[in-house]
Amino acid sequence: MNAQSPAAPAVTNADLFEALEFKGADGEVLKYRLLKPIDFDAKAKEKYPLVLFLHGAGERGDDNERQLIWGGKELGDETLRRRYPAFVLVPQCPNDAVWAQIRWNGDEAKPDKMSGPLGLSLELIESLKKEYPIDENRLYAVGLSMGGFGTWDLLERKPGYLAAAVPICGGGDPKNVGAYKSTPIWVFHGDADDVIKPELSREMIAALKAAGGTPIYTEYPGVGHNSWSPTFENRGTWDWLFAQRKSD
Repeated sequence: MNAQSPAAPAVTNADLFEALEFKGADGEVLKYRLLKPIDFDAKAKEKYPLVLFLHGAGERGDDNERQLIWGGKELGDETLRRRYPAFVLVPQCPNDAVWAQIRWNGDEAKPDKMSGPLGLSLELIESLKKEYPIDENRLYAVGLSMGGFGTWDLLERKPGYLAAAVPICGGGDPKNVGAYKSTPIWVFHGDADDVIKPELSREMIAALKAAGGTPIYTEYPGVGHNSWSPTFENRGTWDWLFAQRKSD
């Protein structure tokens, strides 16, 4: 996977996301940023949703900052945070790794196991659930480009885990959508994307509908690979996401 994001803006709201590291059971280390609910009170009994944000290939590294280039501005917006208090987890995938090694160009074989960074991210979520009042019925995943592939992969490997998902300009395995067809999914892609073909999202939507699912699909006319900016800037995206929850 060597697709890169378009020219990126400067990182914003980095000061709101605490820079941390997590060591998994196998000793591997995952760098990540954590945004806590605005006015968070650890003594309160309220539980909060958690958003797992998976960045694109261009934001990989070990600086624990680049992963906030896209999405950090919107997720750290005070108006959004007051409207939807939530934990936001933004792990950083190392340079030599991927969130999911499947169908990047439509022809890659799917490995038997979840990628190391994505597996570590789930291990981290389980750790955070022990430390913070996280609502297990409101776990969400949002991913762009490489992170869109990771979001689809997470849906398939952990059906029922997420309350909702937003895969942006990604792709997955259309043969295995049955296990998560009931999960609310809103997919976004630009019809002029020459990095990740929109056909990959179209295939997933068609497969989900054929399996009885009711996904939402938004395809932006004339938009290339950066279909995430209009998605993040649309408050309707977040209104929809935070309205989803699993049954108790």
